[in-house]
Amino acid sequence: MDESKARTAGLPDTPNRIERHSLHEAILTRLRDMIIEGELAPGTRINEGQVGAFLGVSRTPLREAIKFLASEGLIELIPSRGAVVKKFTPKEVRDMIDVLRTLEQHAARRACEVATDAGIAQVRDLHDRMLDCYRRRDRLAYYKLNQGIHTAIVALADNAALADVHALLQTRLKRIRFIGHEGPEKWASAVAEHEEMIAALEARDADRLAAIIGQHLDQAWERVKHALAD
Repeated sequence: MDESKARTAGLPDTPNRIERHSLHEAILTRLRDMIIEGELAPGTRINEGQVGAFLGVSRTPLREAIKFLASEGLIELIPSRGAVVKKFTPKEVRDMIDVLRTLEQHAARRACEVATDAGIAQVRDLHDRMLDCYRRRDRLAYYKLNQGIHTAIVALADNAALADVHALLQTRLKRIRFIGHEGPEKWASAVAEHEEMIAALEARDADRLAAIIGQHLDQAWERVKHALAD
């Protein structure tokens, strides 16, 4: 519809396509959450009819979301089987965590050098909100803020290439990192590590922050490796 016809019809000059975009994002978010929380377990074939009915959406936007999640590495599109939730081997997970550790330690050192006080304050805000979720035992909301803190620290390093690679690995490890908080002891340990991280960041102690992040990701592997073996 051109501009004159839009005015004649009583519509805004600029088309409004927010609803379709919002639907796509809503489906993506819900599918990711189902994978993270294990409702769609690793190795599960996604039945488009059943999942579409469960979410109350048609197959077309659902397929678009599935393709997007396949590009993120959370879903595999397998000939003759269709869409299957990605199941990583223990070695694949360990390799990704090793690389993630290197990226985050580099980002931590750089962030302590170049981050603004305002940027560090934003990470503190995420941390405080995460602690609120921990106290409420809202595990999924806690997890998302937890991952947001890691992303925010990387962003403080002001390196787009680093942020892109980090985002890719972090996305693929979503379910794995989530199960690392299962059980009160594992969860409490992860929270304590984050408390140390934010203190080191606020002090701009680059060596301390890098060391804590390294320990944190080493512990992340320890917290998940037995579940992966099972």
